Amino acid sequence: MRLDVVTIFPDYLAPLDLSLIGKARRDGLIELHVHDLRDFTHDRHRTVDDTPYGGGAGMVMKPQPWAEALEYVAGQGDSRPTLIVPGPGGERFTQPTARALAEEPWLVFACGRYEGIDERVYEWATSAYDVRVLSLGDYVLNGGEVAVLAMVEAVARLLPGVIGNAESLVEESHEDGLLEYPVYTKPAVWQGLSVPEVLLSGDHGRIAQWRHEQRIARTQARRPDLLPPPPPPADS
Repeated sequence: MRLDVVTIFPDYLAPLDLSLIGKARRDGLIELHVHDLRDFTHDRHRTVDDTPYGGGAGMVMKPQPWAEALEYVAGQGDSRPTLIVPGPGGERFTQPTARALAEEPWLVFACGRYEGIDERVYEWATSAYDVRVLSLGDYVLNGGEVAVLAMVEAVARLLPGVIGNAESLVEESHEDGLLEYPVYTKPAVWQGLSVPEVLLSGDHGRIAQWRHEQRIARTQARRPDLLPPPPPPADS
């Protein structure tokens, strides 16, 4: 998979050199390119923002640097990339979203800052990109870089060969609409707290049933919105 990131803070993406994602890059499973948006400006101050039309607080990212940057990136490959713009006004980024994006050969991320990117860039980019605005959640960040780090890790870890034991992906939270069951390791008793007896029993059927029950209970307690609504009462 090829990944491109356009940002005014290229160093923000340095964590992608670490851990399993960094190893996947070194192993050639992921090809990552980070581009400095300011390289596509033409004034001595390398200006990427200006005041908003209509007034209001903050600054808006100018369309010209973004157009040149995205045109340059699109010219680096033969396929049509998907352009992802992280932002609180986008559709929710979920595990199914990550799985769908993991099937794409080329993702490009545009990291907005300030009050966001001039809206015309989104429409202009549709000539070369499939454009998606994605949100990590119902809150606001200073820029798109943190979201890109999260999205890249969520997507890249699903690629074949990135996670050593692919079975570890099967029962994770959100894979089938439920949260993951609690996990334990040695020692069996720690600080007076014991591992549930069923996990020490060796009875794989009981363990599987316990884990399923724990997933339902945890989802009900923490994320009841993930559970299907109860059936309507039968007519009396």
